[in-house]
Amino acid sequence: MEKCGQGLCNKKAKNRFIAFIEELSKVRLNGNACNHYSHDNPVNTIRRNNLLLYFQQMEKFNSRILMVGEAPGYRGCRLTGVPFTSEFILLNGVDRFEIFGRSRGYMKTNEFIDISKESTATIMWNALERIKHLPLLWNAFPFHPFKNRCLQSNRTPTNDELKIGEGYLRGLIQLFDIKAVVAIGNRAESTLINIGINFKKVRHPANGGKIEFTNGIDDIMGNYQQ
Repeated sequence: MEKCGQGLCNKKAKNRFIAFIEELSKVRLNGNACNHYSHDNPVNTIRRNNLLLYFQQMEKFNSRILMVGEAPGYRGCRLTGVPFTSEFILLNGVDRFEIFGRSRGYMKTNEFIDISKESTATIMWNALERIKHLPLLWNAFPFHPFKNRCLQSNRTPTNDELKIGEGYLRGLIQLFDIKAVVAIGNRAESTLINIGINFKKVRHPANGGKIEFTNGIDDIMGNYQQ
């Protein structure tokens, strides 16, 4: 079989990523969850583009390891469109892996003047900078669940919401030909059990879990990369 040229392969991958993101954008949610990729809000164009750039960069890393969290936070992925990534990380980049950054096309929305930071995102990328290869990041529920119609809040996704996320998780695993999966926390664990995916688990870094999470990442990723 004739192999495609790099440009053609990159175009095919980009088209697959665009199709995946478009499917995300079409999901309708209840009043206490936000689809921050929806075409209903013009600023979501920036978030969709940020996610596309992230997928394209991760394709070049050729990582076959996926880390699955719970759901986007209001100071992180809800604003950036990229899982476990705050605006501060998105705009400044991560030098260790040469990922993100304004110079690579990532953008901030104009919703808030200040550039957001998020503790979970900071802990995640501090941990990832300690390892050799960069895993793909995603959430069991890829949309932002919030409390009592307050967008500036987070809550645990319901079982029904996790069901919504299952198809996208399966799709992402196929899209990137994922070979190993790590669950970050209990909700990610339950989702992966439901869809029959083998995985390893680490504690979620929130609520005092920083040290246990970081040690878990070191142990698991060290075994994958030996």
